[in-house]
Amino acid sequence: MHIHILGICGTFMGGLAVLAKEAGHKVTGCDSNVYPPMSTQLEAQGIELIEGFSPDQVALQPDLYVIGNVVSRGNPLMEEILNRGLPYTSGPQWIGEHILQNRWVLAVAGTHGKTTTSSMLAWILEDAGYAPGFLIGGVPMNFGISARLSGGKGGSEFFVIEADEYDTAFFDKRSKFVHYRARTAILNNLEYDHADIFPDLGAIETQFHHLVRTVPGVGRLILNGREESLQRVIQRGCWSEKEWFGTEGNSGWMLINHADGSFDVMFNGASQGTVDWALTGEHNRMNALAAIAAARHVGVTPSQAIASLSRFESVKRRMEIRGVTGGVTVYDDFAHHPTAIATTVDGLRRKIGDARILAVLEPRSNTMKLGTMKNALPGSLANADLVFGYGAQSGKDSLGWDLSEALAPLGPKAGAYHDLESLVKAITQAARPGDHVLVMSNGGFGGVHQKILDALPT
Repeated sequence: MHIHILGICGTFMGGLAVLAKEAGHKVTGCDSNVYPPMSTQLEAQGIELIEGFSPDQVALQPDLYVIGNVVSRGNPLMEEILNRGLPYTSGPQWIGEHILQNRWVLAVAGTHGKTTTSSMLAWILEDAGYAPGFLIGGVPMNFGISARLSGGKGGSEFFVIEADEYDTAFFDKRSKFVHYRARTAILNNLEYDHADIFPDLGAIETQFHHLVRTVPGVGRLILNGREESLQRVIQRGCWSEKEWFGTEGNSGWMLINHADGSFDVMFNGASQGTVDWALTGEHNRMNALAAIAAARHVGVTPSQAIASLSRFESVKRRMEIRGVTGGVTVYDDFAHHPTAIATTVDGLRRKIGDARILAVLEPRSNTMKLGTMKNALPGSLANADLVFGYGAQSGKDSLGWDLSEALAPLGPKAGAYHDLESLVKAITQAARPGDHVLVMSNGGFGGVHQKILDALPT
């Protein structure tokens, strides 16, 4: 089959392209932002990329057009496809029908931690010899790739997928994850997000319950017991096995923290072992509990999973050290929701003690650009010593609200900047040896990490 992918350079659709090519299909694609690293990764796979959405691409005569959710009505190529009555489908539906059929799907859903938890789970299965396929919205350092069909020559029945609650396509407003038909589903947490498509938390809870409805009776839900929102979701009805994690008492999966960052794993009151690793933050410990529980559903013992996590190398752009210059350490992190920002800053604080944190934030997600959560920013950044906010005043990433005003409750330790040059200058003038510069954005942020490292005195 020849498929032509509209919006191929997004993380999900780029992963889909790799899987399709590996499965033996001919793959071409187009996007309005065809540039490295995604363009080079796809071209290395022999996938032809076209810049833009010109309607003359129908001359390629693919068997099927696979439509990413970046495409909307008015897109010239999409309009041509509709006018000619050509066959098309969404990315999640194509994955569900052509990749996930007859596989044991382990889906990881939640407002936060999907990428990290999916990476942990895939690594646990890999380390245990299960050779899973996976599609993850980041690059797990243990693998160096974001997607593969299987790690074994004979194929594997297991597939780990990051299960996003964002809508599927302009013609299918259900969340992506309803297409995956998970047998094991992690519901890691649930907060309000995606203000561009969901009016309130209740609307997202409805989508999560749609996911619950797709898990078979022989399947299992791994649920965060600390989230009232998930308890409400399950109260709507559940037809599968359930295991809760992060709860108190002697039922379900629990953890006991140690001062050195390690933690004991408990299941129904019995110790399963101790995870000894370099990751920081309660959120990562909760992610680990969920991954251990999910792996147990397919037969990996908790002791094996715990041993595997001691060799887990995290994910690119998750507290990734980009470099050290003049005694100043620069990190890259994907955090873009106030809760994720707070847990990232607090995790670094516990790791470095009294050293200074210079938090650099680009509120770039659709939710943040709408200003829905701007009032939560000061609280999420309270544990940083200095805060540098960046908000473009024009272009597709421009904010519709006053960043300076939003950061004002932090007082003189916070400032807002509207061009990268002045932002980098302010950071490098303030930084001193021993500082930790934490850059947070869900985009490329104009390569600001390297600009800071280049501008720091050696």
